[in-house]
Amino acid sequence: MSTYKQKLEACGVEWPELYRPDLPFAPTKQIGEVLYVSGQIPEESGDIAYVGQVGGEIDIGAALQCARLCAANIIYWVDRALEGNLDRVVQLAKLTIFINAVPGFAAFSTIGNGASEVMNAVFGERGEHARSAVGMAGLPANVPVEIEAVFYVR
Repeated sequence: MSTYKQKLEACGVEWPELYRPDLPFAPTKQIGEVLYVSGQIPEESGDIAYVGQVGGEIDIGAALQCARLCAANIIYWVDRALEGNLDRVVQLAKLTIFINAVPGFAAFSTIGNGASEVMNAVFGERGEHARSAVGMAGLPANVPVEIEAVFYVR
């Protein structure tokens, strides 16, 4: 796994230290060979790293970092679900990127690229994925970005 950590850190993101939240749903759910990852927010060491709307309090650079943090948190939970063996990832199938943006903001795809680039860097060809990046009027805790994922695993 150290190579995955190194690849993540080369993207400018540290390996997360997360704890399962006390919520009525799980961070991941595996059904057969499909692993669903609940929406991840830009959280670092148990704290929300960024709050606000993209195009308002949050500029594109900060929003890109939010997307990178969300991607790192997804990778962390996948690693936990696969008992520390990210080699079991066959393919990242889909990312859905939600962006809390001010009216008129339209660079959703640009923000989504922050997460896509991390996944491609960490997983190589196995990180190539389908994707949606959409704007929202708001997100939980007023975070700028939330991302969910679907993986095919063995």
